[in-house]
Amino acid sequence: MLSQTYTVIHPSGFHARPTKLFVHAATQFPCKVNLIKGTKKVNGKSSLGLLALGLAKGDEVTLEVDGEREEEALKELGAMLTKIYEE
Repeated sequence: MLSQTYTVIHPSGFHARPTKLFVHAATQFPCKVNLIKGTKKVNGKSSLGLLALGLAKGDEVTLEVDGEREEEALKELGAMLTKIYEE
């Protein structure tokens, strides 16, 4: 299992569009993907779970990946958490 903490920098946080893109990318990996904010831990392959975290600009979120292709998943998905998406 690998994990790393990232800071959300998108001015609007992680709303519907970035969430959809993240979940789509996460489902391409066979490993487990979890996101943790504070005491909440959600499945990173679930749009509803990710939206429930309520990630806002400046929030710290830990990405956990476990299983096949976890290193690749951590790199790609971690970059998505710190990206500014066009509106």
